Parts: sequence; C-alpha cells; structure tokens
Amino acid sequence: MPAAALAPEILAKYEPVIGLEVHVQLLTATKAFCGCANHFGSAPNTNVCPVCLGLPGALPVLNAKAVEFATLAALALGCEVRERSIFARKNYFYPDLPKGYQISQFDKPIAEHGFIAVPTAEGTIKRIGITRLHMEEDAGKSLHDGFSDSATRTYLDLNRCGTPLIEIVSEPDIRTADEAFEYLTRLKEILLYTGVSDCNMEEGSLRCDANVSVRLKGAPKFGTKAEVKNVNSFRFVRLALDYEIERQIEVIEAGGRVMQESRLWNAAEGRTHSMRSKEQAHDYRYFPEPDLPPLIVSPEFLAETGKKLPELPEARRVRMIAEYELNTQNAFTLTASREFADRFEAAARAARNPRRVANVLLSEVGGRLKALGLEQEQSPVSMTGIVLAADLLDEGQISSKQLKQLFDVCFEKREDFPIVYDREKPQQITDSSAIEAMIDEVLAANPKQVELYLAGKKTVAGFFVGQVMKASKGQANPALLNELVMKKLEG
Repeated sequence: MPAAALAPEILAKYEPVIGLEVHVQLLTATKAFCGCANHFGSAPNTNVCPVCLGLPGALPVLNAKAVEFATLAALALGCEVRERSIFARKNYFYPDLPKGYQISQFDKPIAEHGFIAVPTAEGTIKRIGITRLHMEEDAGKSLHDGFSDSATRTYLDLNRCGTPLIEIVSEPDIRTADEAFEYLTRLKEILLYTGVSDCNMEEGSLRCDANVSVRLKGAPKFGTKAEVKNVNSFRFVRLALDYEIERQIEVIEAGGRVMQESRLWNAAEGRTHSMRSKEQAHDYRYFPEPDLPPLIVSPEFLAETGKKLPELPEARRVRMIAEYELNTQNAFTLTASREFADRFEAAARAARNPRRVANVLLSEVGGRLKALGLEQEQSPVSMTGIVLAADLLDEGQISSKQLKQLFDVCFEKREDFPIVYDREKPQQITDSSAIEAMIDEVLAANPKQVELYLAGKKTVAGFFVGQVMKASKGQANPALLNELVMKKLEG
C-alpha cells in the first residue's frame, strides 16, 4: 500500500476510472498465419518456421479456425461482428519480435460493442462495455532469469511467435477493483464455456493490463492514467488496482501530478513500480497488412458459427435454479465450468431428486475433496455413485449419518460408492414396534424434556429424535422415526 493508508473521507472524494485490456491465446492446433504447432511447453525454438520467424519471402496464410474462434468469442460477448475487417502491421522493435512488426487489427477490428454483466457492491447488475475485440499474433518470449549469465544476456524463445490472439478491450466503465475482478472472472468463464481458449494465466494464455486513473467525483474529464502490467492472477489485478488508486490519490492530495506511464505490479512487495514513461504516445505506424486480403465474415459463416455457441454460464444458472430448485450459491458452483455443469445435469436427470444430487455432490463429495486438496476428477465417487447415494437418501433407505459413514469409507479405501454400499450396506430399522420401544425408553429416561414439550416447547421433539437415532446407532428410518416420535408425544 502507499506510505500511509488514506482516510475514508479522502478516498470518498475521488472516483477511479478503470479499463482492461485482455489478451487471450486461441486454442487452435496451429499458429495464426503458418502451420507450426500452437503448443505450450515445447523445447525452445522448435515450433518455428520462416513465416513466424519473419524470414524474407515467407508469406502469411490466415488460420480459418482462429477466425471461427474469434467470431465465437465475439458472439458470446454480445459483440457486433464486422462483415469486413482489415489486418494491419503494428510496427515496433523488440528482440522477441523478429519481423519488426506484429500482425494485428487497428481501425477495422473483427468485432465491436459488446458487454459483460457484473454484480455490484450495491447488489445491482452493471454492464461493462467492450469497445472492441480484434485478432492479432503473439510475440516471442524474452527470458531474463534462470541462466548462468542472466546478468548480462537475454535469451529468446520464439515458439510463441505467431500464436493466435484476440485482444478484448473494455470501455472505461469499471469503477472499483472488485468490479474489475468480477469482469475478469465472468470473461474467463464465458471464454472457457465456448472452448476458444484454456485461459491458463500461468502459461500466458490469458494476460491482462489495466488502465487506471482517478478524478474528483462529478468531474467531467478523466484523470491521467497509468497502465499496470505484469499482473498474472485476478487476485493480483484487484490488489494492484487498489494500490494504484490509493497511490494516485495520495499524489494528487500532496499537490503532485500523476504521470502517464506503464507500471509493473510486484506481488512480493504488494506495490506497483514505474516501468517506463508514456508521456509521448508510441507511433506504431499502423498500415494495412499488404500480404493479407481483407477478412470477410459472411452471413453464412456467422450463422454457422453461431450454431456452435453453447448455453452461456449466466443463462444456464438461471435455468438450473428454476429447473432443479437450486439456491443461487449452488447454481454458481455447479456452473463454474461447462464440463462440471454437464456432469451434474446428466446425474440430475437420472436421479429422483436433482436438488439432493446437488447437495450430495457439493457437500459430501465436494467438502471431502476440498479438505484433501483434490479436484473433482480425482474423486473416488463417480457421478453414478452420487446418483445412487441421493436416491437412497430420498427413498429413506439410508440416513444422512449413514451416508457420511459410507462416504468416509469411499475416500479412505478409494472405492466408488456402489461398491462400498453393496459390501457394507447398513441395515436400517423399519420395524415400527422396534422403533416405538426405543422411543418409550428415551421418553421414560427424560421426563423433564417431556414436560417441556407438553408445556409448549415443541422444538424438544428434535432432542428425542436424536436420542433414539443414537440408541439405534443411526439405523432407525428417519422418516418413520419422526412420525412415531410426534405420535407418541401428541398421543
């Protein structure tokens, strides 16, 4: 944080203005303009050819799958897809850009005017506008660490050159770090549902730069912005923005002037550092890429691509809440990924009670997985096992206590639920006379509680149910037990 935390009344005088630029690598088999493998983790400089190395005479050929993925992402984000867009050369020098320019799009991007809806602190829904979504190629990587001579040399890995990207630029509609976090979370969620990218921030598949400025509340003009780079998680985006907002307010309150610059986020120190001044805008000398014709997205192509658009997360949540009677929190958890939602829905349709499937999946299985640090794919209990467990509960064949005991065995022995249940099937007591005998013993042993119930304290009935369940070692049929306890007390 800045040298001293600012007083709330000082912070309240100002309004942050935030815009985000998100680069997303597309999950194509090959690169944007050549046939080289688009694969992370290969040996350095092995996925390269004359096209992505920019050798004389090599000509780019546009990857049709990259166009399809960019169009699919644009449709998912509510963008208007241009029928005719233009590729351009963005000229600048950097060692990991061997051509000396990047093929990108400038004034005629493939898509514009989309939005993402995010929840606000006030409990409302806010639309964050998307200015543009354009296609471009990635640069290589400059490696500065991990070598014996890193102090004096930089190493280049050009495998990433030519990887297909989309850049998604938001409107400056974001007003808090929390809104930025929600925007990024929902953007990633939507992109993962479409399958256009794996959005792996650790591997650089999704990278975010944040532009942030502050102004006095009510002021018509934006303040001077700083661009925060090198932020490799959504949590760090939120922390970096909170820091930068306070830093800029502190500068203004001290009578200083915020500099237009690029700043790097240092996670270890929890602060941003100046990287380079941007007082003078870069002149990238954009001009149309002479080796690529205009990109035409025909109405037929747009319609065919639109058919591949899946049900998106927010729409799916709304439907699942209505269809399966889920609460909002469970619906969010179950739709966190498309695959997880698909698995739940397949199970829910096979079970007697979909809501009970959700409870078993999230509480019994999910709770144990979280405690063990495991992912859903590592669960010993299959979705078939979860359906069986939910049905047995719903039919009253087993109690919730017995279910917990059986799941404990599943996780201890790493066995699926049907196997464990078949071997250790608990014998539930469904004989009314046997349960009544136990109830009589519990009532006789607790006359004071009986008096409390008869005096009007009806909640004491739960005490008797618990005592009988304990006496039966959890084997009394819960529904029958509750019915008989009430019959005895009211009789």
